[in-house]
Amino acid sequence: MFDAVIVGGGPAGMAAALTLGRAHRTALLLDAGEGRNASAEAVHNFLTRDGTPPADLRALGREELARYPSVQVRAETVIDVKGAADGGFHLDLSDGGTAGARRLLLATGLADDLPEPRGVEALWGRSAFHCPYCHGYECTGKRVAVIGAAPARVRLALQLSRFAADVALCTGGEPLDPPSRATLEANGVTVRREPIARLEATGDRLEQIVFAEGEPLDRDAMFVVNVPRQRSDLAERLGCTSFADASVEVDEFGRTSVAGVFAAGDMARRATVPMPLSAVIAAAASGTVAGAVIDQDLLCDDFDLPNPFAPAKG
Repeated sequence: MFDAVIVGGGPAGMAAALTLGRAHRTALLLDAGEGRNASAEAVHNFLTRDGTPPADLRALGREELARYPSVQVRAETVIDVKGAADGGFHLDLSDGGTAGARRLLLATGLADDLPEPRGVEALWGRSAFHCPYCHGYECTGKRVAVIGAAPARVRLALQLSRFAADVALCTGGEPLDPPSRATLEANGVTVRREPIARLEATGDRLEQIVFAEGEPLDRDAMFVVNVPRQRSDLAERLGCTSFADASVEVDEFGRTSVAGVFAAGDMARRATVPMPLSAVIAAAASGTVAGAVIDQDLLCDDFDLPNPFAPAKG
């Protein structure tokens, strides 16, 4: 029986395992090796690790966890999980084995479904992006396209126009309201309203956006609308409350609606946060918080102490 089983070995899961290991808690970290940012060239906005490739960051995390003997890391997935009679959890693993946990932390992350234009999957994380804080700086001095016509896409195009050499908003055939178009054009942003036929690229590097009619548009990078979804259905199977966008609801300490189950990383958010925070450093921070609260939760059980992190009774 482990003090905690952590499902997911990204920044949130590793940070939680590190916190628990430093508290001499037995922890099992299960990692399927399917990081959301695996296709990206580098991690950004992570102080002291800005520009580090995702695989290198993962390797550094594993090296640090290896220093703590109470932490085990296994390349396994969870086939099934059920509540146990003692209040803990029973997990069936992909290798045919099982594991018991007093507490369970879900850090399984999100996956991204990529809508049109066709061919964007091959460019994802290299010259097709979704977050200006993760990849915007690397577009400095480049020719950039923003796909879509919603107000948030107009806002993004204006944001990128401060440092990209040339920005175009490509509506993909969707209508654009006249005030937005006027603001864009007044600030040097080109508007292309034709439907997009295809993307031209060499390898994972965008070269042109080809429209159903009119001249192609030479571009170095593009920002598309991604549709995030839960990578794992474990939270749903456990009965954790989720939002309409499928994010798992947690409180400020990473607790879900199910006793003993915590969630961290971009798969989870608080009700006061309108959308998942996809920054790697934010995921790591949430894992650290969840790990510390799990330790305190167990401490209260071990010594029959009052729990300062107990949910308020309404």
